[in-house]
Amino acid sequence: MNRKLTATRGPRLNIEDNKVRFFTETIDAGRISPLAFFEAGDSSYSHERFYWQNADKTLTLVGLGHATVLASDRVEKRFEDISNAWQTLCAALIKEEKDLDPVLFGGFSFDPNHVKESEWAAFPSAHFVVPSIQLIIKNGKTSISINLVTESEYAVEEFDRLRDERDRLIHIAQVEEFNVLSKPEVVSVVEIEKERYLKAVGDVTEKINNGEAEKVVIARSVKLQFADEVPAVTALHHISNEQQESYHFGLQKEGQLFFGATPERLIEISNGRAYSACVAGSIRRGKSAAEDRELGDELLEDRKNREEHQYVVNMISQVFEAYCTDVSIPKVPKLMKIRDIQHLFTPVEGEVEQGTDIFSLVQALHPTPALGGVPTNVSMDIIRSEENMDRGYYAAPIGWTDTAGNGEFAVAIRSALLDGECAYLYAGGGIVADSVPEEEYDETWVKFRPVMRALGGKLHG
Repeated sequence: MNRKLTATRGPRLNIEDNKVRFFTETIDAGRISPLAFFEAGDSSYSHERFYWQNADKTLTLVGLGHATVLASDRVEKRFEDISNAWQTLCAALIKEEKDLDPVLFGGFSFDPNHVKESEWAAFPSAHFVVPSIQLIIKNGKTSISINLVTESEYAVEEFDRLRDERDRLIHIAQVEEFNVLSKPEVVSVVEIEKERYLKAVGDVTEKINNGEAEKVVIARSVKLQFADEVPAVTALHHISNEQQESYHFGLQKEGQLFFGATPERLIEISNGRAYSACVAGSIRRGKSAAEDRELGDELLEDRKNREEHQYVVNMISQVFEAYCTDVSIPKVPKLMKIRDIQHLFTPVEGEVEQGTDIFSLVQALHPTPALGGVPTNVSMDIIRSEENMDRGYYAAPIGWTDTAGNGEFAVAIRSALLDGECAYLYAGGGIVADSVPEEEYDETWVKFRPVMRALGGKLHG
């Protein structure tokens, strides 16, 4: 297919120009495996794909190709940049009532103020795409849309070519055999600056005891080296298969895949109502149901974890009170149990005030105390000085919105950056006054496990 006709424009498309038009068309499709459809785009869109599945499995999204890219390198205005560009693009939309709303998918970096030379060089502070071809499975029904953003006078011809491309991809996904690949062969696991991490935890604990902050999240990374290049679909298949209770995501850019299985929703807006989740405080799963209950009860009663959890509840509650009405927050947390770990969990919801979009809420909520600390500004300064790591999109917002204003963002933890024959895995924990470096180190291994296992690595501890 002539790629020019899919309107792959790059990050500087001038959507302010009133000549730009945004076309979409949706057809119903039969049963299609979303990962088979993802893999069908490998030959033509190997660097231009995304994948999303929400935690309750009621929505799956796959995007192939780029109708357009919205990006920002700015520090203070990146949320506003994406919001404004998306609103302008939405105003150019031409669709029929039967057509589904086009989707914008992407993410933000954790901290654009803390950029160093790292594996994240290809990712700007904000990167979002409108796919040329999008698959949506919602409540069991599969639909496929084509999207065209164009200034060309030959839009009709371009759209016809997109229809042909859509049909080709559907045929591949439905007819050709999709081979589930075995897990990669791991050659080595390298802990990156382990001693620096342990020292950072000790130093941060001392700062907290000196009254400089109440809580600071410190993260670290490990690098897996594989015998061969790992296909993106292999990583997505295994992480999705093994972490059933989580959000699954994958975002490709310039040969890399950022992917993961996160338990943590940041914000969802559905028909004008907003939902968030306070997730902080954790303990391992038990080897038996009885031990699991004992550990869960221990977590519910643990002062350190309850305190850490309350920081998150307080912060998210304040944001909802500022941007929503009819806010509902349970007074006591419950347990969220996933395969390798259990967390304290408190749901929050409210009615979104008119004029507030999902990017406003994402900006107000990021970073939560579960990923940054308390107070926010102080903890971020300490992270920059002590962590010595570019988090990239790890622990940052990733998700989607549509032209109707609905959408959902998760916090990109339990994640990795896959880069050919290697992958970088990330994990962290909240440091408070009585934190012990060795215990925090052990906790990171629990958090590494989901991605480590999916990529064929051996569990530590």
